[in-house]
Amino acid sequence: MAMTRKKRRIALIAAGMAALAAAATLVGVGMRDSIVFFFSPAEMIARAPGPDQRLRVGGLVEVGSVERGQGETVSFVVTDGAASLPVRFKGVLPDLFSEGQGVVAEGRLVNGVFVADEVLAKHDETYMPREVADALKKQGVYRGAEEGGGS
Repeated sequence: MAMTRKKRRIALIAAGMAALAAAATLVGVGMRDSIVFFFSPAEMIARAPGPDQRLRVGGLVEVGSVERGQGETVSFVVTDGAASLPVRFKGVLPDLFSEGQGVVAEGRLVNGVFVADEVLAKHDETYMPREVADALKKQGVYRGAEEGGGS
């Protein structure tokens, strides 16, 4: 029995929808590993993500917390006023990295220590990444947003 024109059209539409769903699934699976979520130290500690999840943490570098280890290893503490999170980084820090300034680190949380593979620092006196400024404002620590920060 031959397919009628209507049944053929319905089968073609169903096949097209199945192909579209498969393509969307492949894109979603492919992008899953490249999505990086941002958290303040308080949110990071409360959430306690696994070491397999890539994240960003941002806040202020706690004054007196920077310790230089062997080679290019540096440890410091990032705070949002509500919580502090130790960060370990192996590499060359940005020239503008300093204590008391805004920073965003990207990496993984391993046994309560954020192991960063990238550290970003502010680029001038008035700039702070929006995520960091918003997290600090939420904790009531950051006051300079309207004077140029957070934009």
